[in-house]
Amino acid sequence: MLDEDSFVDSFLQDFKRHLEFERALSKNTVLAYCADVGGFLNYCSQKYQEPAKVVPEFLDAYMWHIKNKNNLSARSIFRKMQSVKAFYKFLTLEDLITADPTRHFKSPHFEKKLPNYLTPDEIKKLLEWPSSDFRTSRISAITELFYACGIRISELTNLSLESINREQSWILVYGKGGKERAIPIHKKALEKIEKHIAFRQDFFRGKEVSSNIFLNRFGKKISRVQIWKDLKALARLVGITRKLHPHLFRHTFATHLLQGGADLRSLQEMLGHASLSTTQIYTHVDRSDLKRKHTKFHPRG
Repeated sequence: MLDEDSFVDSFLQDFKRHLEFERALSKNTVLAYCADVGGFLNYCSQKYQEPAKVVPEFLDAYMWHIKNKNNLSARSIFRKMQSVKAFYKFLTLEDLITADPTRHFKSPHFEKKLPNYLTPDEIKKLLEWPSSDFRTSRISAITELFYACGIRISELTNLSLESINREQSWILVYGKGGKERAIPIHKKALEKIEKHIAFRQDFFRGKEVSSNIFLNRFGKKISRVQIWKDLKALARLVGITRKLHPHLFRHTFATHLLQGGADLRSLQEMLGHASLSTTQIYTHVDRSDLKRKHTKFHPRG
């Protein structure tokens, strides 16, 4: 086999720095790209193939390899190949290769999956669940904040005490690529955050803790895993059988806003989408409601 260092150090580490500092991608996106490219480079090593000399036929063989080995869906294979494509674009920009073997790689057509979302009754059950201590007030405030602002889990875990403007009812979040945006927040969400902060101060009285709003019991920033666990426990307590996850609240936030009459441009800004086309997936709400509206408003309905 080829020397592993020649793959990882010379190629993957430089690619990682390119994603972090030049493209300013989020930590999770960088990790996903590097994991995909790392798998590809390991395959190159096993086949005694230098990455800089890869040809399209080798990429076809790799696609069949990952499909048969891991029984991946077409969407998963495409995502991995997009990572490899980004890697070869980087090599081209750095003049490390003269011809990009992925230049003819085409995106397959995927049927868009409509996002799931919670019903108003399910949201009511979750938000009306009582809290009485540090831990229960934490998940209560987190749930309310997810639904109130539609923020991503990474954005929520990074919120600090200074992120909230109580007087003007805004929160400041840092989204993908470190982009800053301000999102309106309503009174009920602010009240739950204030309640949790009071429990938080009492729980850690006299101790030095992180400035993040949501902490674990050791005073450090709460983890994504802990939030998932808390949501699972909350669903069980209020009698919701479907699996709760942070992005479900983001979908619900967007869907309920559109149902209430919000416009796509405003929703795009609040969600932090770079492109309006990403936000347009939520227009399924209007389509799903067309029959009811037709029946209600048509003269012969």
